[in-house]
Amino acid sequence: MRLTLRTNLAMRTLMHCAVRAPDTLRTADVARACNASFHHVAQVVNKLETEGFLNTTRGRGGGIALAVEPDEISIGLVFRLFESDLPFAECMDRVRNTCPLSGACRLKGMLCEALGAFYASLDRYCLTDLIEGNRALEGIFLTDQAENV
Repeated sequence: MRLTLRTNLAMRTLMHCAVRAPDTLRTADVARACNASFHHVAQVVNKLETEGFLNTTRGRGGGIALAVEPDEISIGLVFRLFESDLPFAECMDRVRNTCPLSGACRLKGMLCEALGAFYASLDRYCLTDLIEGNRALEGIFLTDQAENV
């Protein structure tokens, strides 16, 4: 199993915003701090705003900031939002499934059970669990802030 780049960037973006709260960040600063392309981060920010996790303000003094408290952001929910577009296995894609074993294979049920357990595990955590007391993470994001002043 491997997370998509978008899920990874969503989590990096949310962690950056949470560490720097209540500051407003520029998408370019998040991209630089997360070692990612501006374009990819902008796409993720757009989806995070649409889903109510971020507030964005355009213009010279604009930027991005958390729209809700970190303890209200479920890691499992964020993963589901960004991973749900891609089926885990071909047989889970109702439109593109060409597997000739689909009608008889039991693997799909096992995979669904495993994915359910994976998400249930992530549901136990929120953004606060990733940032609270994480001095190393704070150091990374606060160092980035000092370099941009």
